[in-house]
Amino acid sequence: MEKADLILRARYVLTMSQETPLEHAAVAVRGPEIVAVGPERELLERFETSLLLGDEHSVLLPGLINAHTHAPMVYLRGIADDLPLRQWLQEHIWPIEGKLLGPEFIRDATELACLEMLKAGITTYNDMYFFEEDAAASVKKLGMRAVLGAGVLDFPTRVASGTREYLQRAEELIRNFKDDELITPSVAPHAPYSCGPEGQKQAARMAEHYGVPLHVHLAETEWEHQEIRRLYGKSPVRFLDSLGVLSERTLAAHCVWGEGGEIELLAKRKVGVAHCPKSNLKLASGIAPVARMLEEGVRGCLGTDGAASNNTLDILAEASLAARLHKAASGDPTVLSAPEVLKMATLWGAQSLGLADRVGTIQVGKEADLLLLGLSAPHLTPLYNIHSHLVYAARASDVRAVLVRGKVLVNDGKLLSADEGEILEKARWWARRIRSL
Repeated sequence: MEKADLILRARYVLTMSQETPLEHAAVAVRGPEIVAVGPERELLERFETSLLLGDEHSVLLPGLINAHTHAPMVYLRGIADDLPLRQWLQEHIWPIEGKLLGPEFIRDATELACLEMLKAGITTYNDMYFFEEDAAASVKKLGMRAVLGAGVLDFPTRVASGTREYLQRAEELIRNFKDDELITPSVAPHAPYSCGPEGQKQAARMAEHYGVPLHVHLAETEWEHQEIRRLYGKSPVRFLDSLGVLSERTLAAHCVWGEGGEIELLAKRKVGVAHCPKSNLKLASGIAPVARMLEEGVRGCLGTDGAASNNTLDILAEASLAARLHKAASGDPTVLSAPEVLKMATLWGAQSLGLADRVGTIQVGKEADLLLLGLSAPHLTPLYNIHSHLVYAARASDVRAVLVRGKVLVNDGKLLSADEGEILEKARWWARRIRSL
């Protein structure tokens, strides 16, 4: 018999590389890779292993991908709610960050964010923040996968004195992590209103030079749309396109406000768009025309945004809301079907981040970033359609096991790679400090 480090079996296996789920199937893992996918009986006869996970009452799928977030902002969850974006950001979030940002804050907050995401079945997240070298230390400690984007702004903060220094920090991050197994570095010019033409152009050139993703907020609010048109005579989408920012390397978050022809332009440039419905609704930013984007061939994926504006890091919840929201918004109950939304949460997220050669599907040779979810809870019984159940009924609390690169990070709903109690206690310590500001 062949040896496998572990075998995962399930009533259903959603490979995301084919439409039809495999039934009574299993996946064999050796080292970081998937080495076999097929009928459970065949794999159990072919491989011997010391670890067997899953049962008849479970479903196995690729790990979920959070395509847009600001992970360390989990420490600011609930600090300033029920406000419009501009006021929330400029009057509350940025002043607090100005007093807190530093390596220790980033390391500790990132641990909490990774804990929350892993227990919600998220194996990869796409970040935009600062001190990302310190975030990387926490990501690697917990064993998660992340695309870490070094934020670029026009104005000074505790991070940098100006655009040039932000870009220098981004380049240093890229050089340090370009070939890392878990960390993909990226450059992240914050938004058209906070990082102007020169910063945006230099960020785009850097991403192209090093072959890394570019992560940017785009067309998030009506105010942004009007302000960029006032300043530059173009909408935010056309403004960034004129600077050469939009390309297949670009992951644009939100894309709520647009004009005629811009969806087609995003599709033509092969831009990935991270849809963040909960944050957009909470901040009253609007509803992104995601159904039309998908029809036009835009690579749509799902993001939570930061926990300060969501207030959770839960892609299953985003998937559930997205599927419902666009049916109501369009008056068409057939748009954003459950299978489509699951692709947004897995395969299309991997494609948008340039990771589809490694993750996003369950296939031999891919890295074993996997999610095993239980199906025996009352809210999941009875079961007629697995895609429907995952989108409309499943919860983060149904997560049973999570693997990244073949390593079991969560089992029986518990984190194995770090001390949960210690992570939570550090978060409470920081909360006391934040309340005293």
